Amino acid sequence: MKLPRSFYSWTSVAGAALAFISLMLIVFMMLLSFIFGKGDNYTGLFTFIILPVFLIIGLILIPVGAIRKMRKLKKQDYNGEAPETKLPIVNLNEPAQRTAVIIFILGSTIFLMLSAIGSYEAFHYSESVEFCGTLCHSVMEPEYVAYQNSSHARVSCVTCHVGPGAGWYVKSKMSGLYQVYAVTTGNFPRPIPTPISNLRPARETCEQCHWPEKFYARKLVTKKHFLADETNSEWDIHLNIKTGPSLSALGLQEGIHWHINPDVKIEYIAASPKGDEIPWVRYTNSKTNEVYIYEDSDNPLENPDDYQDQIRTMDCIDCHNRPSHHYRNPIDFVDDALTSGRISTSLPEIKLLSMQVLMPEYTSRDSARLAIESEVKSFYESSYPEVIEKNMDLINQAIGTLQEEFSKNIFPEMRVRWDVYPSHLGHVETIGCARCHNDRHTTADNSRVIRRDCNLCHEITAQGS
Repeated sequence: MKLPRSFYSWTSVAGAALAFISLMLIVFMMLLSFIFGKGDNYTGLFTFIILPVFLIIGLILIPVGAIRKMRKLKKQDYNGEAPETKLPIVNLNEPAQRTAVIIFILGSTIFLMLSAIGSYEAFHYSESVEFCGTLCHSVMEPEYVAYQNSSHARVSCVTCHVGPGAGWYVKSKMSGLYQVYAVTTGNFPRPIPTPISNLRPARETCEQCHWPEKFYARKLVTKKHFLADETNSEWDIHLNIKTGPSLSALGLQEGIHWHINPDVKIEYIAASPKGDEIPWVRYTNSKTNEVYIYEDSDNPLENPDDYQDQIRTMDCIDCHNRPSHHYRNPIDFVDDALTSGRISTSLPEIKLLSMQVLMPEYTSRDSARLAIESEVKSFYESSYPEVIEKNMDLINQAIGTLQEEFSKNIFPEMRVRWDVYPSHLGHVETIGCARCHNDRHTTADNSRVIRRDCNLCHEITAQGS
């Protein structure tokens, strides 16, 4: 089983050893994953991305070492003179060359088979939720936790962030190279800005599942709130949300989703990266050929022509801008906890107390957990000692719930909380709809105005205790 003399070099031997060890580790980890069901997210990273790189490097070193050795041997054989033949001669009658050819053919076949399997698995691994959410744990933890508690928790990350098509897949991977560099060097912002400008249009992602022409029906919403008084008084609000028109036959002519009517195009220019200031809006109706430009009378653009490259066409994401990564306001998740009974309404002033312990900006999650527990207990010890004696279990339950909800929505290490990533859906927590619907956006002749009328979007059918 001899090989040609050119293969007996330290470079080739080192390459062969590196390739063999990498191959054995890949096979071992694949067996653990496929047959025994063992392994985690980092196992996939080593199996399908890191080890194959070392395998390829080892395979490259084998011919590199052989070529260098061959040139050295030729100089020795020809006493430094140029040989008559510059290219290697393959002669299968020589046992050494025959062995080299057999090893090359078998090795190439095995390598190609494993490459096909590995490439397929690497593709799916890099598209997995675990890869997106847990590989860079500290960086992506806020997005991953919020995603798991969202209505899109069963939709993979790439379905929205990449979408169908090879072009956007390649673009996302090229963008990912810089992200890997940024995470490795720690050169990334805290919090991470929302990449609105780099996302695909919603019609290419969201509308693959949400068919806007068929979402007509209005929706009756009942929301239970609690006042910040001693008894945590209940205050319910019943809303008829005008998602669509009063009659389904009207299609997208009326209702909130009128903004995405295929016959109408709404364009705007945002004066801030978060999109919470919109001084310029253009309405175009393809059926009637009407075009209207609305400008904010209190904050107009000095020269709109200079901003033509910043014009964005309105789509789903402009209102539903936190569809899967919504960091909820404490007012919201405490109300839900009180409604579900995870925090007892019998605890006096628990709503007000919850706001006081959740609103400050903490430096770390551990300091927040300690502060929540300490302040809640101190409050009841000083203000309601009888509650401590009789309902300590309810107090502990409330503390645990507040700590749990804090960990789902607030991430001090990444400086992430509800006011950092404002939701434009509605107008309770942020300005939302009033970015445009504020009675200030008018046409040049003041004949048309974008109205601030609550009843355009909903009707309050009942509210109170």
